[in-house]
Amino acid sequence: MSRHNPAEILRLRNILAQYEAQEFPLPGISINRDRDVFIPQVIDSTRRVSFVSVVAARPLHPDRANPHSALFDPIRAALIYGASGNFDEACWLVFLFVHFGRHRHAGWRFVREVYGKLGQTPYWTWARTSANPQLFRDWLRQNQQVLLRGSQRGFGNHRKYTSMDADKPAGTGLAVQSYVGWVMNYGGHRQLIQHALGQNQADPRRAFGWLYHSMTVVASFGRTAKFDYLTMLGKMGLAQVEPGLAYLAGATGPVAGARAMLQGNTDRFSIQTMENRLVVLAQYLGVGMQVIEDSLCNWQKSPSRYKLFSG
Repeated sequence: MSRHNPAEILRLRNILAQYEAQEFPLPGISINRDRDVFIPQVIDSTRRVSFVSVVAARPLHPDRANPHSALFDPIRAALIYGASGNFDEACWLVFLFVHFGRHRHAGWRFVREVYGKLGQTPYWTWARTSANPQLFRDWLRQNQQVLLRGSQRGFGNHRKYTSMDADKPAGTGLAVQSYVGWVMNYGGHRQLIQHALGQNQADPRRAFGWLYHSMTVVASFGRTAKFDYLTMLGKMGLAQVEPGLAYLAGATGPVAGARAMLQGNTDRFSIQTMENRLVVLAQYLGVGMQVIEDSLCNWQKSPSRYKLFSG
C-alpha cells in the first residue's frame, strides 16, 4: 500500500497544472514520471514540518528533558521547557539540537552527553553556560576525547562537517560561545526575539530575515543551520517568525532543486527570480517555504525515482 493518499496526489497534481497555466512553467517536472516523484516529496516534507505540532499535542514524559536518561530527546525537551515557561532553556535546546543533529546510528548521543555533562550535575543548562561560556569550553577541551570515544558517534547529516573541538573555528566550543554572545547581546532569547519583531513591525517573515542575517555571527552556523534553527523556533511557538523565502543564497541542494524545477534548457534565472517564483508556488500549494525548501532539496537527489528521506 502506498504511504501517499491518491486523492492528495491528484489534488496537488491539479494545483501544479493550474500554477503552470496561470503563472510560470515547471520544466523540471514536465515529464509525468518526474512530477509523480516531486509530489510525494511535497507530502513528505509537509509531514516533517508538522511533526513538532503533532508531538506537542501528546503527553510528554518528564525524562524526555533529562539528559541523564535514555529517553532524552532535545526536541521534546524544548517543548517541555517551553510549556513550563523556561523560555531560555527551550531555545538553548533548539540550538543544541540543530548544532549536533541526530546521528543515524548514535541518535542523540552527542547532544545528550554534552548537555548532560557526561552524567554529571549540574549539567550545561542555559543559565550555567551563558554565565560562563569559557568554563564550558574548558570542560569541552578536557572531555572531547571521551565524547569522541567508540564508533557509535557523530553529528547529524546536516552537520557532518562540524567538529567537537573546543578551539577550532568550526568546533563546538566557539559555536557555543558565539551563540551565547549573540543572544546575550540583547539580554536573553526573549529580548532578542522581541527586538527582531520590534525592528520589523511584528512581521513574522521580516523578523525571520532579520534574525537569519543577525545569526551570521554564530560560528559554524551557515545557511542551513540558521534556517533550521529559526524555523524550529517558529514551529515550537517560541518565536512568531516564519521564512518568507526559501533562502536559496548559499544553499546547495535547494538551489539545485530550484534550478532543475524552474529553468528550461536556455533559461538561467537569478536567485531572486527563483525565490519569487517559489513564493508563488508555495501560495498555490498552500504550504510554507520550509516545505518548498525541503521538498526541492530531497527531490533533486532522485528526481525520477521516489525515495523516502528522513530529514
